[in-house]
Amino acid sequence: MTVLRKSERSNSQAWLPGQEGGPAIAEVLFGDVNPGGKLPISFPRSVGQVPVYYGHKPSGGRSFAFGDYVELSANPLFPFGHGLSYTQFEYSNLQIKPAQVSPNDKITIQICVKNVGDRMGDEVVQLYVHDEIASVTRPVKELKGFHRVTLQPGQGCTVTFQLTVAQLAFYNREMQYVVEPGRFKVMVCSSSEDIRLSGHFELTGEVTPVADKVFFSHNAARFNL
Repeated sequence: MTVLRKSERSNSQAWLPGQEGGPAIAEVLFGDVNPGGKLPISFPRSVGQVPVYYGHKPSGGRSFAFGDYVELSANPLFPFGHGLSYTQFEYSNLQIKPAQVSPNDKITIQICVKNVGDRMGDEVVQLYVHDEIASVTRPVKELKGFHRVTLQPGQGCTVTFQLTVAQLAFYNREMQYVVEPGRFKVMVCSSSEDIRLSGHFELTGEVTPVADKVFFSHNAARFNL
């Protein structure tokens, strides 16, 4: 279910939620349940925006480089990964180790998340990566992992993502699936547009073919007592 802010639209959308959809919506709207879901799509403002997606290239029509439309914003109404809650979460202490990696290494990314509201809630911590310089244009960000945590008021935890270098591979101009040396931006987010913390690591070495594709990181959470 997507609950829209009153200032933006005065209704909610649940599409086809089934026979128990009504009670589920009522429980969320009346605060009996604290929602923690995130959008698996970018929600457009108008059909004229379609297609709209978070992983566009850094130039061209989907980059919003030329500003808004004449009568409409070029940004989605709600971005990929967006979701509301009746509590708030604070992100801190981003650590990326090591700062330099080779094609066969792994990168460990840690973030501290704390529930700073007054009721229990779920947060979906999202990890995005951007290849800043490559032989072909790369998306402005790519989702590489996410982890859902349930936190009591005042409780915190450490979320760890273990990113393999193979996840950074792409098809080059010769249609070879490779990783290339360069600088990569790491973004830890609450949604694809709500970037809480960011950092960098560097991939060294030569252009290296990748035989086994890896699409997702290994994730874990350690809760503070």
